[in-house]
Amino acid sequence: MALFHSAHGGNIREAASVLGISADCLLDFSANINPAGMPHSLKRALQDNLNVAERYPDPEYQQLHQRLAAHHQVPAAWILAGNGETESIFSLVNGLSPRRAMLITPGFAEYRRALQLAGCDIVDYALCEEDGWQLTDAILDALTGGIDCLFLCTPNNPTGLLPDDELLHNIAARCRQLGIRLVLDEAFMDFLCDREGFIPHLADNPHIWVLRSLTKFYAIPGLRLGYLLSSDVQNVAHMRERQMPWSINAFAALAGEVVLQDSEYQQASWQWLNAERPRLYQALKNLPGIFVWPGVANYLFLRCDIAGLDLQQALLEKHILIRSCANYPGLDGRYYRVAVRSAQENDLLTGALQRVLSNTSAV
Repeated sequence: MALFHSAHGGNIREAASVLGISADCLLDFSANINPAGMPHSLKRALQDNLNVAERYPDPEYQQLHQRLAAHHQVPAAWILAGNGETESIFSLVNGLSPRRAMLITPGFAEYRRALQLAGCDIVDYALCEEDGWQLTDAILDALTGGIDCLFLCTPNNPTGLLPDDELLHNIAARCRQLGIRLVLDEAFMDFLCDREGFIPHLADNPHIWVLRSLTKFYAIPGLRLGYLLSSDVQNVAHMRERQMPWSINAFAALAGEVVLQDSEYQQASWQWLNAERPRLYQALKNLPGIFVWPGVANYLFLRCDIAGLDLQQALLEKHILIRSCANYPGLDGRYYRVAVRSAQENDLLTGALQRVLSNTSAV
């Protein structure tokens, strides 16, 4: 992402400044946020409860933790909410104090940053394009006694792909055998209506930690709300004791209590994604010089095979921002990630891509 300083998508201020335009003039496909916007139920709740800003939040966030526990049907003692999932990553690394961790590449940048700040040695395990960017059984042999922590993003960011269920359970068993803490980042799992993730299996796997985010599915990235889960109650309590007081603002805590009950919003979001993701995938697949992978999340991973074409720059000139994946370990400037947005917005993206590609030829 050579154009920008930010290591993440969604920095429309920085992108707009490159063109000298207002951020409102950009269509953002770089951040994987539900285009439905904040649920109306939450908007009403915020408007009706502005006075919560006039008092301190509950330092234990009891109602929020109880709501999350009820949603996942687990004890509240298994859960620790935080100021976005990124804070939960840092809380987890600080609490577990791993000495040598394995990261899957390409992958989310904040695992590495948290581990480096904690002085942890990092072993990279590279996914291969020849394997379709999917994990294979080969990772089981790569997991050895010298590793004490493994981070897996399911679905993977940026590829949007899920590992095979049997392989994931084999990885979990291998980690248990070797005393490796397994961290499963399920930040985008809410977008998969037919998947529960690994939370139902935590009772039998105290070595496994699950990370979740509410900001992406419920379109509240500005509020910041995420959480971690584990049946290792003692370690969860230890992390709670070390968490900064009032880490979550009152409006974010209220959001967590409200949005999980909004089944109408959830159903509408699943219907949108199940219609728009395959439609956008097919449209991208039909473009000359573009190869796209069939992700399962609310974003798609693609490769541009046209030599010398900076696809991010070309689209930015048309006031559309996509995510360059050049700063992901194991990737280069040919790879990009695009969010799935509304039908009209997706059509604007594919139309702009057609115009960009019409004057070029695939290698």
